Amino acid sequence: MDAGDSNNGDSFDDLSFWWVFFGMFYQLLKKRQRAIRYNSILAADDRVTEFLHGHWERIFNRTRMTRDCFVRFSSIIEQTGRLTPSRAVSVEEQLMIFLFVVGHGASNRDAQETWQRSGSTISKYFGIVLEAIFNMSGEYIRPPDMNNVHHTIRYSNRFFPYFQGYVGAIDGTHVSACFTYMLSGWEGSAHDAHVLEHAISEPQHGFPFPPPGKYYLVDSGYANRGCFLAPYRGTNYHLRDRRRLGGDRKKEQFNYRHASLRNAIERTFGIWKRRFPILRSMHQFPLDKQAMIPVACAVLHNFIRMDPASVAQDHVSGDEDDDDASSEDDSVDADPDGVDVGESSSHLNIPQDMDMGAFRDYVTNCNHEGSSG
Repeated sequence: MDAGDSNNGDSFDDLSFWWVFFGMFYQLLKKRQRAIRYNSILAADDRVTEFLHGHWERIFNRTRMTRDCFVRFSSIIEQTGRLTPSRAVSVEEQLMIFLFVVGHGASNRDAQETWQRSGSTISKYFGIVLEAIFNMSGEYIRPPDMNNVHHTIRYSNRFFPYFQGYVGAIDGTHVSACFTYMLSGWEGSAHDAHVLEHAISEPQHGFPFPPPGKYYLVDSGYANRGCFLAPYRGTNYHLRDRRRLGGDRKKEQFNYRHASLRNAIERTFGIWKRRFPILRSMHQFPLDKQAMIPVACAVLHNFIRMDPASVAQDHVSGDEDDDDASSEDDSVDADPDGVDVGESSSHLNIPQDMDMGAFRDYVTNCNHEGSSG
């Protein structure tokens, strides 16, 4: 090897050294910048402890749950193995990060600042918690006992016995304001009737068909057939219309009471979207995550409905009053003909093989006669 080759080798070694040096310096600088950026005096665990043991309104405003509700949900999701703590992030913090994002419509940057975590950490645990809660849907999104008449109907002469076969209302809510079925993933432009047809025609979607003599209430956008009872099309049903028309038309009266029961949908969706603002303005997540988020929020909604304190706090914070909810004209309590009474022993003798068109006319006539009487 001559002197020139030796010099070239030394130059290459020097250049490699400086590349390694500058690379190490750059990484050190990045860590230094990160340390300066996330410089809260509270460590992540301290922040979680502060919310758990601070004023009750703080954790409610942060997670949309009371302290007891949050602790119970956190325990369930950890004990069932759906979430496990990592070396740096506890289950409670993972859950709080997720609830903060969906409960405030917060961006990744907002979550970084609140939890003093990197953007990649926020994204990682948001996805982990989303999948965990989504997988709980089979346990918390279930149809009610369809063999019983709900007390809202049984103890009201507005609805009983005329709607004694009612078990729910499409799009997936029940009188108790809980989600009982959800099929997520369709584009917003899809027609409701097309989505329903797909749900009931594909067995893998597990649509909960009611037993004979029971039915769902649907709006006029759906066909009046099978186990779906729709209102009369082209017929008024608002309270102001009934007053103007004198309230003596059978179809208007049927449509009004039908709408009063279905009003549970509008109230529930209003509360749901107000509780989880991410549903109003979805972030730019991958499509599979966008389909999972409404289901996860429905699981959380149903779990929260099981906690009386959280529901009571919803009333205090105004979550039960939403612009998306139905107006007073459609309210169940606004019917001038309705007088709540004790449990009625009367039942309608409805033939099991009666088609929905004939059944609707039958109920309409009985409903009108009962009101006139």
